Amino acid sequence: MKFKLNLVTLALLASAGAVAPSIAMADGYGIQNANTDKVKFEKWDCKRCTVETGYSGSIGVGVGYNDSDDIHSANAFAAEDEFAGKVDADLKYSGKSGYQASIEADNLGMENGSADINVGKAGQYNLNLNYRQIATYKTDSAMSPYQGVGSDDLTLPGDWVHGGSTQDMTNLNASLNPLELSLKRKRAGLGIEYQGESLWSTHINYMREDKTGLKQASGSFYNQSMMIAEPVDYTTDTLDAGVRLGGDNWFTALNYNGSIFKNEYSELSYDNAFSPTFGAQTTGYMSLDPDNEAHTVSLMGQYVAGKTIMNGRVHYGQMTQDQDFNTSGYGYQMPAESLDGKVETTGATFKVVSRINRQLRLNASYDYNDRDNQTNVEEWTQISIDSTTGQAAYNTPYDITTNKAKLGADYRLARGHRLEGGFDYRKDERSYQDRETTEESTVWAKYRISAFDKWDMWVKGSYGERDGSEYQASEWTSGESNDLLRKYNLADRKRTQIEARVTHSPIETLTIDFGARYALDDYSETEIGLTESKDISYDASVSYLLTEDMTLTAFYNRQNIDSEQAGSSNLSTPNWFGVVEDQVDVIGAGYSYSNLMEKKLRLGVDYTYSDSNSNTQVTQGITGDYGDYYAKVHNVNVYALYRATDKMDVRLDYKMEKYKDNDAGNDIAPDGIWNVLSFGSNSHDYNAHLIMLSMSYRL
Repeated sequence: MKFKLNLVTLALLASAGAVAPSIAMADGYGIQNANTDKVKFEKWDCKRCTVETGYSGSIGVGVGYNDSDDIHSANAFAAEDEFAGKVDADLKYSGKSGYQASIEADNLGMENGSADINVGKAGQYNLNLNYRQIATYKTDSAMSPYQGVGSDDLTLPGDWVHGGSTQDMTNLNASLNPLELSLKRKRAGLGIEYQGESLWSTHINYMREDKTGLKQASGSFYNQSMMIAEPVDYTTDTLDAGVRLGGDNWFTALNYNGSIFKNEYSELSYDNAFSPTFGAQTTGYMSLDPDNEAHTVSLMGQYVAGKTIMNGRVHYGQMTQDQDFNTSGYGYQMPAESLDGKVETTGATFKVVSRINRQLRLNASYDYNDRDNQTNVEEWTQISIDSTTGQAAYNTPYDITTNKAKLGADYRLARGHRLEGGFDYRKDERSYQDRETTEESTVWAKYRISAFDKWDMWVKGSYGERDGSEYQASEWTSGESNDLLRKYNLADRKRTQIEARVTHSPIETLTIDFGARYALDDYSETEIGLTESKDISYDASVSYLLTEDMTLTAFYNRQNIDSEQAGSSNLSTPNWFGVVEDQVDVIGAGYSYSNLMEKKLRLGVDYTYSDSNSNTQVTQGITGDYGDYYAKVHNVNVYALYRATDKMDVRLDYKMEKYKDNDAGNDIAPDGIWNVLSFGSNSHDYNAHLIMLSMSYRL
């Protein structure tokens, strides 16, 4: 028998060798009996199936000039020096044997730079090297008289004049020197992935992070304090490893994750800038973050049975801290040489999703987490630094056990109409807290409509209540608290929330999106503490393709958070009330024009503006306004991208940031408060500019 071949026939031929020889073919009509004598197989090669080999991608460099008199602008520009440089790359190599490699770099050389290198063979192994730098800047104009900033020993000048108040420190202003409060993190990692036989694979990843800089701290002597610069020199080593076994409809994985944290400095000493009173010392000491370790082992898996998917995870972890105590300046007998801290964590998560039929899908999940603090409880002699005194204090071994369960359903009412709903339950059991047990239940529903042409809409609502065991002040944590005080995370609460979103595309080139959210937390049983919190937000965005070459985008977002609380100044019933009003507005727009100058030039501009305001009012007989806090930020990026040749692009960026805030906490003169030696005024009000010229070359 003879018949013509087609692509399907050839595909069957290609796989015929994999068919078990025991499969019987009826009367010689098997595919292996097809007449292929006149077939020219070389003409049937799939042109589009060819895997490209060799090098591809692009590489670029950039150099920029930064004009700023406030280092805070480096949070936006990722450049703290006058001149900045960067390297960008997106390079790939593919070999005929399956060997492949890639190099990705983004702003490498700047304060937010990163790099990622992968080398391996598809489906067999991969070696990864990665690097990332992250920096955050607070100020470079903090003023301090202390010498030795950056070390663990802060001293005052030899001619320092001590005083009972900051106004009595006669050479304070002459001794002030600026310092920079900033933190930098550098991460470097190495990872290996190996795919064994079809059933198993394994991986191991190692990362080291170094965090350095200065952060704000304070040292106290009774009722007098000084702002001081705490040195940060942390090293964290992290290891993640695991093995995975898998089949056609199942897999299981065993993983380990561990971290080791080390601090170069164990304590910080500082001179007392005030005249010692009430037996205060001339030198103070502060213990810094101690060395510690954390290790976790987990087992997870998934099984697919028809239309049902089941997965779960169990884990066990242990956190330890056993660094010797720093006893400098402490004249009492220590009950132990170290905390010998130990916390064990255990947990389990299970989830099942099942499609009952074409219309209905059900899901359920359960989460269990337990934190068991096994640290020994010791009795410690207190040192008095304020009016709250005591003969002895105890370290509190906080424990918490959390159980969470969820049930949900997804039902297709009709084409373009979908209804979702569910019930969420949570129970927390705590030790040494004002409330031992809290329980929270929430019901929710979501309705989505996509039946109307060019419209997509949904609305979601939920209602939840939290209550629990009898509330009583804990002698461990609330010895001087009002019995009527309720902590917001433990108090009875009723939460109502509704949110909706509408997306409309009236024409193919225009998309309009709008969303809104309303949430109300009612603490109706609280007499003293947070009594109500309201959160209202909405956002809108537009994307419009004006022509084939011109695109316009814009968005707006507003969020209002209003909180009400009640307090008592005499440890009795409420006699003052406070209202905090927070508002955040964010506006943005972008415009781009492509294919100018014979389709070689693209111009664009992006603009964002954010304005955050906070106002606090307190009423106690009369109403007092604490004044507004605000932060206003304008960001502009104007750019031009020019295709100089078929392989080379040149880009010019101009970035501007206008920033202003008035945080009263950052606007205190060094001698502005009689018993506080501050860092001075550190509010921000600046215009910063960055010009960046970059070139990229395509291979």
